[in-house]
Amino acid sequence: MRLRDLREDHDLTQAALAASLHLRQNTYSQYENGQRQIPLDVLIQLAAYYQTSVDYLLGLTDVPAPYPRRNRNR
Repeated sequence: MRLRDLREDHDLTQAALAASLHLRQNTYSQYENGQRQIPLDVLIQLAAYYQTSVDYLLGLTDVPAPYPRRNRNR
């Protein structure tokens, strides 16, 4: 799964990443193992943390580059 690969590529433990997301390690482990669905707010945090897109995390694209952000001042 991409979450595990990204975490390991960044030399992070589940506990360290869970702490940075303000989650319990067990909860994060369940996300990584597909035992629990990731809430949208956590998915967005993970995409921002890894500087990728939510689509990449979900396996909808193989392109890890994030999408350009739109200007919210419009």
